[in-house]
Amino acid sequence: MAWARSVVGWLGGFLLLPALGMIPPPKNVKMNSVNFKNILQWESPAFPKENLTFTAQYESYRYFQDQCKNTASTQCDFSLLSKYGDHTVRVRAESADEHSEWVRVTFCPMDDTIIGPPEMHIESLADSLHMRFSAPKIENEPEKWTMKNLYNSWAYRVQYWKNGTSEKFQVISRYDSEVLRGLEPWTTYCIQVQGFLLDQNRTGEWSKPICEQTTNDETTPSWMVAIILVTSVFVAFLFLLGCFVLLWFIYKKAKHTFHSGTSIPQHLKEFLGHPHHGTFLLFSSPPSDETEVFDRLSIVTEVSKGSRQNPGDSCALGTLCEPGPQELGSKDKAPSQAQEEPLLLTSTSEV
Repeated sequence: MAWARSVVGWLGGFLLLPALGMIPPPKNVKMNSVNFKNILQWESPAFPKENLTFTAQYESYRYFQDQCKNTASTQCDFSLLSKYGDHTVRVRAESADEHSEWVRVTFCPMDDTIIGPPEMHIESLADSLHMRFSAPKIENEPEKWTMKNLYNSWAYRVQYWKNGTSEKFQVISRYDSEVLRGLEPWTTYCIQVQGFLLDQNRTGEWSKPICEQTTNDETTPSWMVAIILVTSVFVAFLFLLGCFVLLWFIYKKAKHTFHSGTSIPQHLKEFLGHPHHGTFLLFSSPPSDETEVFDRLSIVTEVSKGSRQNPGDSCALGTLCEPGPQELGSKDKAPSQAQEEPLLLTSTSEV
């Protein structure tokens, strides 16, 4: 009966606290940690006064520092704490200048945090299901770390079953992908996955089930693959040969259409065949008028009889004669009355 009296006394003292003006401490204080997002939660005590606030602290080098001060909320975020080692946090209720006793909680993030469900992507190929996993991300990290980066024995536990049945099968994979083979074709399977620590035999939360239907095994036989390959090569060869024949036909047709009936003379071909001739024609310029020299040529077409008395004239009629120096000098003078004036033709020749 002694224990009964002690319980009654404790209850009586607890009930008298509000009446005496003392503030009771928060109730149901606990640390809720998922993927290292650490949230301290509690419930407000029964107290008649209004404007009740709370202060939560964490221990750092044997001293407590405020994390949430004079807050009306019933939770406080302690995700900034190190993931390693044990941590002590505490919370109390306050009203004006009065406050309750501290309520302490000790926890270790690496051991106490809850492993959240991984993400999963499923692809159906023939009679198999191909799965890809992503480990849960860690909260409040500057880098994109996942739970797999912190636990060396990280693995995935896969659970699957036929839709509408209760029999389930499990597979453990240490990789970020897994293939379920040998499944029944055109059958719907439901799959869910969870994080699993092999060295601690510790499991995380299951993901939501994802249901996917398999297809028929449409694997092509090897002999059919060989036939398709040979046929493709033969068709490609015929196509290239047809393109070559078509281009050759177009070339011949164009050559026949645009072929001219005239051809370059042979002597011009030989002339153009020597590069120095062409160079001379390109870079040579017509001679200047200052370098041209002209000579006077006299042609006697008819000679009179009286001119035969000149002993130096012995040219026959119609024969070209080159007069001597004396004759040229005499011809420049006026002709005699007895002689008939000869017809002189003057022509110029370019030297």
